[in-house]
Amino acid sequence: MSKLSPLERRSALTLACVISLRLFGLFLIMPVFSLYAKQMPDASGLLIGLALGVYGLGQVLLQIPLGLLSDRIGRKPAITIGLLIFAVGGLVAAMSHTLMGIVLGRALQGMGAVAGAGTALAADLTREDQRGKVMGIIGVSIGVAFLLALILGPPLEAVAGLPGLFGATSILALASLVLLWLIVPTPQRAQAPAAASLGGVLAMLRDGRLLVLNGSVFFLHLLLTASFVGLPLLLAERLHLPVERHWELYLPVMTIAALVMGSAMHRMKEIGQSLRIVLVCVAAIGLALLGFAQSGGHLAWLGVSAAAFFSAFNLLEAALPSLVSRLAPAHLRGAAMGAYSTSQFIGAFVGGAIGGIALGRLGVSGVFLCAAATTLLWLPLVAFGARRIAARSAAEQAAAAASPGQ
Repeated sequence: MSKLSPLERRSALTLACVISLRLFGLFLIMPVFSLYAKQMPDASGLLIGLALGVYGLGQVLLQIPLGLLSDRIGRKPAITIGLLIFAVGGLVAAMSHTLMGIVLGRALQGMGAVAGAGTALAADLTREDQRGKVMGIIGVSIGVAFLLALILGPPLEAVAGLPGLFGATSILALASLVLLWLIVPTPQRAQAPAAASLGGVLAMLRDGRLLVLNGSVFFLHLLLTASFVGLPLLLAERLHLPVERHWELYLPVMTIAALVMGSAMHRMKEIGQSLRIVLVCVAAIGLALLGFAQSGGHLAWLGVSAAAFFSAFNLLEAALPSLVSRLAPAHLRGAAMGAYSTSQFIGAFVGGAIGGIALGRLGVSGVFLCAAATTLLWLPLVAFGARRIAARSAAEQAAAAASPGQ
């Protein structure tokens, strides 16, 4: 069995640090924001949801352009531009005293749209048959960052307040920038060929296989953001768990999710098997959201639901970008990952809006019921698309195997 080379291992670990540091800053806000925002003078359910999800709108504006730019000028320069914009947005949010000001800062943070270029850099530095492992390492690191943020967010907010957390996001973005240039290898790069024109990009975006994967990450982050509109409130108001003790739920849940991730990674080498795992994960997320809605005051039932939700989420975070990088044309990989990340952050924006509206009109349980209903739209997309992707990939492999003899 082929293993990661030393260069691939170094690339995976250092890129995991770069990506996780930035996301850790974003995740720090999530476990405390809904509770903090309810105390602000212009608070409303919709504004709370928008402040959580509006960074996705900023991502939409620049994700594909930065992905294309990374195909032209190189991954590292494009990522640098994005991280600097992100840092400025964190400062704007830190200095704001209203929810509308925070919405503006979060939107600016979102314009630091480096996810597509970062994932493309990881793909550039690894062989195709090892890409799933690299994405898995990055996915695990994101899970660890998520866990640490859920644990550290409440006590850090108690010390520094929400402005301090936003300031920390800017500092972490600059730390990511240092790691990017000092440690992450620089791949050899050729200029993007003529196929990387607008017509080539549009043809790539119309690829039905990529549309299924982009749709899937849209739903995944819609449901994640909507869930975090309600989850802190569920823990504090329904289960009467003080915010500084929320880590007592998140620690065992994310530990289980990491173990599930590690045990399932070896099954994600083949495209067909990866797609079957995606389908199972979608069903698990839907059931977990119903569990959130019905948990009432039962902490154990909520814990089981959360373990299912975050286990499926972590697996999808690794499987989906790996599939995109394997199916996209090599010379358009940056643009393809930019389109993927654009779909991801549109989902975050829509999820924040839906979660905020549901919170205002239906209460905390209504947030999770609306999210669970959304999985009924996601399941048929994956079920139908998986068959098409597997069939086309098998046909391409058969054609490639036959071509040397012709």
